[in-house]
Amino acid sequence: MDVLACPYCKTFPLTLVVLREKGYPERKYEWSKKPFCEEYCALKNVFIKNYPNPQELPCEECIKKEVVEGVLYCPKCGRWYPIKDEIPILLPDELRNREEDKAFLEKVKDDLVRVNPELGNKIIREGKPLNLST
Repeated sequence: MDVLACPYCKTFPLTLVVLREKGYPERKYEWSKKPFCEEYCALKNVFIKNYPNPQELPCEECIKKEVVEGVLYCPKCGRWYPIKDEIPILLPDELRNREEDKAFLEKVKDDLVRVNPELGNKIIREGKPLNLST
């Protein structure tokens, strides 16, 4: 999340909605520097420069998690991007597969609304480049 920006309008950070997560308890934080991320901690949803003591950020916890399925949302332009099989798919509109995106949104709509009702409904009704109202 520390390096992901909207490919359309370049907004950073994107809003993350986790629908399914996988744990990797065997992973160890092995970097000498903490925090690992330079700009933004998605686990705490904070900019690192605004965090009172960045050394206290839970990098050891974060490194053990992967988002298996979810949505990234751009708060500026209203575009959403799927996360499938731990891979965020941030393609510009002209390279996106509309049928696959619509099928993904249809598949996750109930979980999306359950996890984040306000944002989930916004994506389903108004999300760009497509939504379930179109």
